[in-house]
Order: sequence, then structure tokens, then C-alpha cells
Amino acid sequence: MKGRVLICAGSDSGGGAGIQADIKAVTALGGFAMTAITALTAQNTLGVQEVLGIPPAFIRAQIASVLDDLGADAIKTGMLHDSATIEAVCGELAARAPGVPLVADPVMVAKGGHRLLAAEAVETLKRRLVPLASVITPNIPEAEVLAGMEIRSEADMHHAAEALLTLGVPAVLLKGGHLESERLVDLLATPEGVTRFEDARIATTQTHGTGCTLASAIAAGLAQGMALHDAVARARRYVRAAILAAPGYGAGHGPLNHAVTIDPARL
Repeated sequence: MKGRVLICAGSDSGGGAGIQADIKAVTALGGFAMTAITALTAQNTLGVQEVLGIPPAFIRAQIASVLDDLGADAIKTGMLHDSATIEAVCGELAARAPGVPLVADPVMVAKGGHRLLAAEAVETLKRRLVPLASVITPNIPEAEVLAGMEIRSEADMHHAAEALLTLGVPAVLLKGGHLESERLVDLLATPEGVTRFEDARIATTQTHGTGCTLASAIAAGLAQGMALHDAVARARRYVRAAILAAPGYGAGHGPLNHAVTIDPARL
């Protein structure tokens, strides 16, 4: 087991996304997952029924407890549902984990459509979280909000990724799954250029938690000393394998099979 990853995110009672998916993904890739839970949700494959926020002081206490003892080789943030939560997480990370790679998944809306980030918190996220991150991993709707533009094509994705880099983050992984096409394209943008990842789209509804899973898989790679490009490439392979092996649970957007392995040494 190599690579300590501290995950600051919300809990998904259905086990497909959030902290539960994060822990499973990091573990499947050989890392060690630790958590600071930011919110509790009553949630299943059909959607989010209720959200209960964790007091910011207790979120800070969780982060401090982990970092002061176990430490972290990488950090992943997910659902940070309001400005107070964002301030608490960013304040604690800036003080206790400067220089530790941070993968920020700017979670805004659940797969079923429930809003997971308060509208008033978008500017706080842009001002506080994005500049702390090593890489952000928005999907197209999230990138549209953060960049302030519509994204209807791959060319638009390039423009949006470039705009997001101006927010002060050194890398952007813009996920293209929301575009209507047979091929799925993700773009990894840095000031040095853009890397294009392309795969055939998988026709399935078993996609609950893909964003959480991908970001945590990237964080695991960074915690293990991988370069960002290699961490992204491995994480994408893992998520794809987990979708293909999905168990088919639930009546809505079903969970992935996080226990899948892509490492021949762990078969």
C-alpha cells in the first residue's frame, strides 16, 4: 500500500459516489485513503433526497487530526456545499498541507440533478479553492459555470480550458462526457499545452460517481509519485474498467464496480 490520500468530500449513503467511491478507488489503486467528511446525504441511484452539512469547525478538526498524525501525499476535494465549508477546508489545507498536490473536483450537481453547491458559493470556490489546486476536474456543466461560457463542441472545450487556467490553477482536466457524440474526449490543459484523451463512448446508465472516482484515482496516482499525465491516463483506464464491470444495482444511475483491477500485479 503506497500513497496517502486525504479526501475532503460528502458521504453518499448509496455507496456509488462521494466519500464511499473515493475510498474504494484509492484502495483499488493501492493507496491509503483518509477522510474529512463535509456533508451527509440521503442518496441512492435515483437521486439525492436530503443533505446535512457538517459544522465547519468539525471539518477543520477532521483535517487537522489526519494531517497532524498520518500526513498526506495528495489531497482530493469533492462536495464542498457552501462558502463556509470551502473556507474551512481551504484554510486548513493552506495552513497544514502547503505544497501537497491537491485534486479539486468542483462538484456542483448530482447525477440525478440535485444541486450540491450553493449558488452563492461559486465565487468562493473560484477565489479560494481553484488557486490552491494542482489540477481541477470539471465536467462540462461545471466548466460552463466556472468559465462563464457555453460549451457545445470540442473547440469550445479548448477555449474553456484555457479560460480556467487563468483562474490560477496549473492544470485543468475538462471532461467531455456531456457532449453528444460517439467518441468521448477529455482535455488535460496546462500552460505548456493540451493533451487529448479519446475513447469510444460506453452506452450505459451505470455511471453514478464517475467524477468522484476519477478525481480520487488521479489523487492516488499523484500520491504514488506519478506525473500528472500518467496519473490521469491510469485513472481514466480504471474508471472505464469499473464502468464496464458495473454490477447493475439500483433503478437509476447505477454505481461502478470499484473493486475492478487494472494492475496485472494485483490480479
